[in-house]
Amino acid sequence: MAGTDEETGGAGGPAGGGADLYALAVELRRMHGEVNRLAHAFAAGQGLHATDVQALGAILDAPEPMTPGRLRERLGLTSGAVTACLDRLERAGHIRRTRDTRDRRVVHLHYTEGGKALARAHFQPLATAAARARARLTQEEADAALRFLAAMNGEFAQIRGPERRPGG
Repeated sequence: MAGTDEETGGAGGPAGGGADLYALAVELRRMHGEVNRLAHAFAAGQGLHATDVQALGAILDAPEPMTPGRLRERLGLTSGAVTACLDRLERAGHIRRTRDTRDRRVVHLHYTEGGKALARAHFQPLATAAARARARLTQEEADAALRFLAAMNGEFAQIRGPERRPGG
């Protein structure tokens, strides 16, 4: 994937003040690729789709119980695709669905302890590698890196792709 003109200074490579942005983009793509490689292996080993692993991450990271509607928005899927995804995850024992006690129409999604244990075992090398990388940083550097990643995620969350056309 080639860098954008803004990343590369318009000439296909780092230029002027864009060198840091270009290097950052390269490293983010490399990291994303490595995480995806592990996620795809986990999905294949569990008989799941890559999207199912994204759904598990969204359920795990949600600050409050995830619902199918919020998961649909988070992943940009159709209602039918979310239902199929949740059915696969439930059959595989990774999630359970519960009804809200106050409003039975609301469904909450929960990552099961057994599902978490399977994911922990598979992704432990990733956690170990992250701990090794973190050990090479000062506390101030780690804090700055975390702030930067949080800011990037906030900015990226504001970017929306093209709207889906009905029936498309």
